Amino acid sequence: MRPLSIIALLACNWCGAQTPDDSKPAASNIMGAQFPRIHADLRVTFRVTAPTAQKVLVQPGGADNGLGAGPYEMTRDEKGVWTATTPPAVPGFHYYWLVVDGFAANDPSSETFYGYGKESSGIEVPEKGVDFYDAKDVPHGEIHIAWYHSKVTGLWRRAYVYAPPGYDSARTRYPVLYLHHGSGEDETTWTKQGKANLIMDNLIAEGKAVPMLVVMETAYATRQGATPEASPAGPPRVPDVFEDVVMGDLIPMIDSAYRTIPDREHRAMTGTSRGASQTLQITSKHLDQFAWIGAFSAPPIANFDVKTSLDGVFRDAAAYNKKVRLLWIGAGAMEERMHQGAKAMDEALEAAGIKHVFYESPGTAHEFQTWRRDLREFAPRLFR
Repeated sequence: MRPLSIIALLACNWCGAQTPDDSKPAASNIMGAQFPRIHADLRVTFRVTAPTAQKVLVQPGGADNGLGAGPYEMTRDEKGVWTATTPPAVPGFHYYWLVVDGFAANDPSSETFYGYGKESSGIEVPEKGVDFYDAKDVPHGEIHIAWYHSKVTGLWRRAYVYAPPGYDSARTRYPVLYLHHGSGEDETTWTKQGKANLIMDNLIAEGKAVPMLVVMETAYATRQGATPEASPAGPPRVPDVFEDVVMGDLIPMIDSAYRTIPDREHRAMTGTSRGASQTLQITSKHLDQFAWIGAFSAPPIANFDVKTSLDGVFRDAAAYNKKVRLLWIGAGAMEERMHQGAKAMDEALEAAGIKHVFYESPGTAHEFQTWRRDLREFAPRLFR
């Protein structure tokens, strides 16, 4: 069997399926699909029809995924319907995919989301009593898609821009938060997986956050005409110049196309994972442009030292504290490596007298429930 023909074997399970238990279809299912189903204890049951397959697995995305490490082997019934139920999942959004006779395929019953450098299946596991990222009966902002030509890359690029409620009917100028995604994701990530627009809608409606623009761009860039550099650890690499795009293309475009307050006191930056590292690197070099800085689950900085790391930006504590209005560091309690790195940075900054905030998301790992909570805690502190 040719590998691509496996896709044709997969079929959704539609309305009318017999489910004599407490489970409900996941909110992330495509319209009408009854599986995946989430049980009251947050176990998840996956089901797919693949009558000629020999082995089918459910593979969660990454070791820190809240579905568990997996893979989970599915069992086949006499009709070729494969089923597997996971242990209780951590609430939040989780990537996954199916492995059918060794071929990785998306679940046709689930929405797909750009993650792991490709379109991947994803599942939303509800957290009881939590609604800060739900759509509510409040004024809603809009997501604009802003295309612009980059002088750095020589290519057309697009940014997703959250405009707060009332933006189009007012003449007010707004502060700006630049919000970056993690590795293997893109500019759609923070609205689809992260629900950043709904988080901001709810915070603004409750008076907890200042109305602001939120800019989300694809955090990869290659200079026009760049030549790949040799890499001892693998194939040749092309240097990433996202910093140059942000400073030379993106910020000027946003300040010209939107009613911003174009100064450092009204400009913030944060990101998740790789995007958190990019944030720390970019802002440390451009404190004349940013007064509000966040890092959500940043990879540990090797041998972090307040005197030398990040180009020595923390060397003069008094000067840093005077210039930076907020330095905010967050991590999930269950993401061992990132949490250890964030905690080590927190302790070093504390010892050096650098004013900052450290936030720990209880019970979550390197996943969007951590980062949704980060944004909920970070955004209300901005531009006050």
